Amino acid sequence: MTSNTTSDDSMTVKDFCLSIEGQPILKNINLTFPKNKITCIIGPSGCGKSTLLKSLNRLIDTVDDVKTSGGIYIGGQNLLTAKEAELIDLRRRVGLIPQRPCPLPMSIYENIAYGCRIHGMHKRRREMHETVEKYLTAVGLWDEVKDRLHKSATKLSIGQQQRLCLARSLAVQPDFILADEATSALDPISSKTIEELFVKLKDDYTIIMVTHTLPQAQRIADHVVFVYLGEVIEQGNASSLFSTPEHDLTRKYLTGSFS
Repeated sequence: MTSNTTSDDSMTVKDFCLSIEGQPILKNINLTFPKNKITCIIGPSGCGKSTLLKSLNRLIDTVDDVKTSGGIYIGGQNLLTAKEAELIDLRRRVGLIPQRPCPLPMSIYENIAYGCRIHGMHKRRREMHETVEKYLTAVGLWDEVKDRLHKSATKLSIGQQQRLCLARSLAVQPDFILADEATSALDPISSKTIEELFVKLKDDYTIIMVTHTLPQAQRIADHVVFVYLGEVIEQGNASSLFSTPEHDLTRKYLTGSFS
């Protein structure tokens, strides 16, 4: 699989603030996500991790009375000020894998083809067939579903549905993959499969994931961002942050000694 991320494409967050109904949720966030790495965003429940993740492709816009300031930049373009036409393409470039699998109410085949059609990709039937096979193969699903491509995607197991959602995101050729606790609803075997896929896929994509599971972050993260009460407390190389955190709050979170 060829990398979609070009040399001048990166994602950075500068002085980003977000409030909902006047309540500050994220405060002065500054981040750079290393390319072709897995960044894990960690922190206690309710600290703003998922809100931050959903801001990275502006899905947070669906929440009422959201106000933002600062910038989220992809290749130098500010996502927060993008017009509707630009936003469609930017969202294509930033795929999201949700906490619970959400296959579209259509066939396995159409789950992959649907996004491609929306974005005007692969107008020829043969190209579409090749794309469906390519991305189902990439997530290890092809051999499991190739004989029932036109059956309902909702008949798949939960683990298979999550891999299908990942394939659906990959099919529109994103540069970034966002994952919001993408394994929390899965059994241990399916969870391990998704983790292994992320490790493999980072060669071609920049992966940013929220996880409540410290062992998971310790297994697969290259870079870690610790968020507490809407602020980035500490960020850095995973091995360094986990072994020698610089901030006392980080140390307390990692050792489970929050009061």
